[in-house]
Amino acid sequence: MQTRAPLIVGRDEELAELNTVLLARGSSAFLVGEPGIGKSRLAAAAGGTAFDRGMRVLRGRGSTIGPMVPFRPLAEALLSLLRGGEPFQDEELGPYRPVLGRLIPEWHTSESAGGSLVVLAEAVLRLLAVAGRGTGCLLVLEDLHDADAETLAVVEYLVDNLDRLPIVLLATIRDEPCGALDLARAAEQRHTGRLLPLHRLTRGQVRDMAAACLETPPGSLPAEVVDKLYADSAGIPFVVEELLHGMVANGLLVRGGGGWRVVGELRTEVPAALVRSIAHRTDRLGPQGRMLLSVAAVLGHRFPLAVLREVAGTDDRTLLSHLHAGVAAQLVTPDEPAPDWYAFRHPLTAEALLGQLTPSDRAELSGQVADVVQRLYPGLPGHWCQLAASLRLDANQTAEAGRLLAEAGRRALGDGAAGSAVALLDRANRLLTSQLDAGIRADILESLLPALAEAGQFERAFQLAGTLDELDGTALNGAGLDRSRRAALHTRLAKVAYLAGRGADGIEQVETARALLGGDARDEDSAPVDMIAAYLVLQTPSPERIRTAEALARRAAAAARRVSLPVVECEAWELLGIIAREHDLAEAVACFERARQISEEHHLPLQRSYALTRLAGIDWLAEADTGSLERARQEALRIGAITMSYNAEAVIALGAVLGGQFGTARELVDRLWESATRLQLAGIARYVLMTRATLAAHQCDRGGMESALAEFRAWGGDKSQELTLSVGLARVFCALLEEDRPLAERELGQALAHEAANPTNFHLAGRHGLHLLLGVLAGRAGWAQHREVTASPAGAMRWNRHFAELARAILLGRDGRAEEAAAAMEGAQRAAVAFPMARHLGLRLTAEAAHADGWGEPVLWLRRAEEYFHQLGVTATASACRGLLRQVGVSVQQRRTGTDQVPRVLRAVGVTVREYDVFRLLVERLGNKAIATRLHISPRTVEKHVASLIAKTQQPDREALSSYASQLLRA
Repeated sequence: MQTRAPLIVGRDEELAELNTVLLARGSSAFLVGEPGIGKSRLAAAAGGTAFDRGMRVLRGRGSTIGPMVPFRPLAEALLSLLRGGEPFQDEELGPYRPVLGRLIPEWHTSESAGGSLVVLAEAVLRLLAVAGRGTGCLLVLEDLHDADAETLAVVEYLVDNLDRLPIVLLATIRDEPCGALDLARAAEQRHTGRLLPLHRLTRGQVRDMAAACLETPPGSLPAEVVDKLYADSAGIPFVVEELLHGMVANGLLVRGGGGWRVVGELRTEVPAALVRSIAHRTDRLGPQGRMLLSVAAVLGHRFPLAVLREVAGTDDRTLLSHLHAGVAAQLVTPDEPAPDWYAFRHPLTAEALLGQLTPSDRAELSGQVADVVQRLYPGLPGHWCQLAASLRLDANQTAEAGRLLAEAGRRALGDGAAGSAVALLDRANRLLTSQLDAGIRADILESLLPALAEAGQFERAFQLAGTLDELDGTALNGAGLDRSRRAALHTRLAKVAYLAGRGADGIEQVETARALLGGDARDEDSAPVDMIAAYLVLQTPSPERIRTAEALARRAAAAARRVSLPVVECEAWELLGIIAREHDLAEAVACFERARQISEEHHLPLQRSYALTRLAGIDWLAEADTGSLERARQEALRIGAITMSYNAEAVIALGAVLGGQFGTARELVDRLWESATRLQLAGIARYVLMTRATLAAHQCDRGGMESALAEFRAWGGDKSQELTLSVGLARVFCALLEEDRPLAERELGQALAHEAANPTNFHLAGRHGLHLLLGVLAGRAGWAQHREVTASPAGAMRWNRHFAELARAILLGRDGRAEEAAAAMEGAQRAAVAFPMARHLGLRLTAEAAHADGWGEPVLWLRRAEEYFHQLGVTATASACRGLLRQVGVSVQQRRTGTDQVPRVLRAVGVTVREYDVFRLLVERLGNKAIATRLHISPRTVEKHVASLIAKTQQPDREALSSYASQLLRA
């Protein structure tokens, strides 16, 4: 790693301006900016460019170190001219050489003392002109703000008289009130000089600069390093380099085989050079000004005048006088959006000021400021609670700091900021671990457990379970918790278990809570237990789970209403809405709207997020609209409800699969899987795996589907509500796309049998749509079954409605009602616009019945389906469509694509796509007639293909060919 960046970042415009100045000659430029902004770096770059072009480069610097030396920067620059160079002849400078003796000791004579500054300035100008004769001369004067008045007078003369001379003057000046800055601005107004203000770097530029220092591509730099550097440096290049060097030197940022990585907690230290700079400027403010800024630093990066005035015990006039001096010294600045508030110009200024205080002085000052804050802002509204907690902590008042952090955490959770609530409550819990007040720790845990659940930090929540044992009746100085409080904590943990998909753990916590409460529990104690028990019952396989869950939820809602527990009441109505989706969508919407109304009345953003997500789910089920889901997801993210946002995104991912957006779905699934496994969200992980299996199945990728379902089972999928979806949306569709309708019907029958034994609140698995269509096609189902399905709310859901309308069209066609059948088919197509794969599969399935009964446009439908499945690469279905078209006497375009699906070993011996279709079915040991039926070709054609396959693969007979196919395709 390099200490300094090997290249200048973010200064392209300034470098171009300096290049123009060097080319023009006879001009001046002033680089203006705050300390560390890169003035010297740019000046050095300009000097390097000038040197490469053959120009003489003279450098001098102003300084406040040591006694004031008149003309110091000019003398330093001119001495560099003569150091090692050829001496100038007297005739070249004439009478001006003795005058220059005031700056150059070798030329000093009795005539050198005193004299006019104008004459001296003219002498310097002539010397520079001689030095630049032929090649040009660059005079660089750094830190001109520290120069004496005499130097500024000479510089001003030079600036005004450089025209038509081979001289360029470049000076660096701090952006703070001083004579040098006035000179530069005046020169710009007179068009004799250019003012080049330097601004702070953007985040991207900070990233590029850090990457250059670390000699690594910008994209490989850890984002948290960039964020930390940008936040703490405020975009000042010098501070970026210093902070980065500190990270590496302290072992916080190390280079490994995979690039740079963070080790431990990333922190930064205030660079020593910045501390010295700030100390130097605060010393200029005097003792009282320094004390005021120390008080401000205790308050943080921003501070109000009211607190500052109260702690310092000074009047407004004196206070503002010192603050204006701080503004002039580039230390503080008015905080424009808030009246009577100021802020430090640099985030590390406050830390540098605090570093100058002794620990005892800082603790005492922090306690005084905390007292004033609590006196001026009763109740500590808004951010004052966290600030007061921080001040009490700095004052070593741990117990009070813990109580204030706990209160701030509860407020954050109430406002829906789950992430902030976790940080605050967890810190409070750690601070108060040694405290004897069990009640305070219980209060913290009651808020911390749900906050951890909402933030998706389930393992951290379960780690706190051991703390519950410490808070029993014998704990902590004999002053333990009563049974009600302990039961409430176990109920909180049961909810965490539910959200994490750990049903057994949740039920265990519910049983513990019920045992603590006994048989005569009060409504305020029993309602939360009933509520979480209802959710857990619904998640546990059982024929009675829906009925039991509904009874528990209604009992919890009534009790919560009686004793005013709005959170519990919201959760109860939400669950009742989930259950109501089975029999009445309007009732489900009413339940969710009731939950939303209660959440808004009581200002419960988390519960409102739940209700909005459930309502959005209804929109998707009813009309395949994911817009509401995306808005609900964004709302959940905004308030930190991570788990709910993942729930919404999981449904969006499934919607993308059913909508044929396979690329988008794959990206969503992969992203969700990484998050769900990292956070151990079992329920979401199962849903994602079900969606991944469905994604593979809808592309006829049986291998990918089976792989996803194997992992689904490993996550407890065989005992989950998602099981029926994994069959109805994945296995069944894969079989249908493989043209194996008997397998599809067997798979669907098993799924529906499981659903009957274990009722689910998922409604797209086939019972309300696809099962009806397959039954009608097979002749098992008629109008009675159609009426039963379409009368249910689930049958009206858009996905199911498509299949129900196809079934209706087929039944109408069989009854000889051709026009009505065609109209029903049009309705099915409108419903299926959102589901392109299902739409074209429906065309393929319906065309046979339509052709047989003489209605609709089966040829057109088969052509559309064949084209779609050919483009999708689903060869079995595309081949079936072509076979059906041939059967009805229609010429079919010969397809030569799909060879990429034939295994390489078979392609090498010349196996064709059609032969491969037969080869795949030989795995099932099917006869020629069965294969012909599946592929919609003649048995004679199958026989020819089998003979060709035996010859090409060099197998002795059909049985050996079938074994070879099984071995090759299932390897």
